[in-house]
Amino acid sequence: MRNPYRHLLLAAAGCATISLAGAAFAQEPESQIPTTGEKVEGAPHEVKRDWGTFKLAERIAEKIKNGEPINYVFSYQASGIPLFSPQYKAGFEMGCKMGKAIYPMECASIAPVQNDPNQQVSQIEAKLAAGEIDCIGIEPVSSDAMTAITNKLMDQGIPVFTAGVSSRGHEFTNFTQIPDKEGKTAAETVLKWMKDNNKTDIKVFAVSGGDPTQFWAQGRMKGFQDAIMAAIPDATFVTGAENGLNTSYEPGKTFDTFRSFLTANPNVQFIQNVDIGAEHADRAIESLGLAGKVFTIGWNSSKGQLDAIEKGIQVAQLDQRWPDQAAFGAPACAQFLKNGVILPNTQTLKAVMKDGVDQARKELDKTMQQ
Repeated sequence: MRNPYRHLLLAAAGCATISLAGAAFAQEPESQIPTTGEKVEGAPHEVKRDWGTFKLAERIAEKIKNGEPINYVFSYQASGIPLFSPQYKAGFEMGCKMGKAIYPMECASIAPVQNDPNQQVSQIEAKLAAGEIDCIGIEPVSSDAMTAITNKLMDQGIPVFTAGVSSRGHEFTNFTQIPDKEGKTAAETVLKWMKDNNKTDIKVFAVSGGDPTQFWAQGRMKGFQDAIMAAIPDATFVTGAENGLNTSYEPGKTFDTFRSFLTANPNVQFIQNVDIGAEHADRAIESLGLAGKVFTIGWNSSKGQLDAIEKGIQVAQLDQRWPDQAAFGAPACAQFLKNGVILPNTQTLKAVMKDGVDQARKELDKTMQQ
């Protein structure tokens, strides 16, 4: 089986890492998108990787030779998911500006309204059949959902860069978080908070998510559970990685699920949510009068989570930088096609606690206004 994290590895011997200061772009100060990368011999025309050899399509090579604009396409999971979709849209627009500062390109984004991997593939296939893809960024629904289309595009000489979800395709870079490390980061954040705030009596935990079966959800849950158990051997998990509470991604249903769960499990003291549901756990805690008795930690950025952090219900929001994930493909395509450089995965999780709420609000407001 291929290593799904192969994109994090250094280049093969003989490939240099270069600075791209001469190809600077208008990048957000907080952005984690790299400006340095692997200068690959033969790129962009021919690149040898562990899975085989990529050969740039002749029609694209001719465009690059003549300095003509390329057609960049960004395909992402869905355009209608609360919190996620607006931030991804803003990131795509930011990335297009960054890419154009390096090499001329026409940008287009495509996505189903809700998660539908078959429709997502169909949208890509339609663009491909029309000859409208010269380079593409893809955010998969799951680690396997876009593997076949990714490999097909690469086989046809179209560069692919993926983001947001760990992938098992032949793309040049998978720009995303590493789930088990995210879970460990979450646990370390909670353990430090417990020590600093004299909350060492917390022993009963639960984990939850909109789709607990997903690879990334499993990694975040297991990494969290393993690290908590290593530090607190007598801790118990009412729900763990093998039976995480399924909340859905729908706000109302998520709130009801958490409220019912807390009512049925009054001994639970701490809840980990691995996607966009923590703010609804926070609301359920308040509605049941459990503020100060039950605490949470969650992923991604939202005003509801930031409010709960200020109230002392939520310990932290773990920002995986959605806008950066959505932005990555355009500058990655531009750097590859113009300079023969493959940008690496430089994503790290950012834990926002009470002292960082004001700055996080400013960043969120700025992103949502773009």
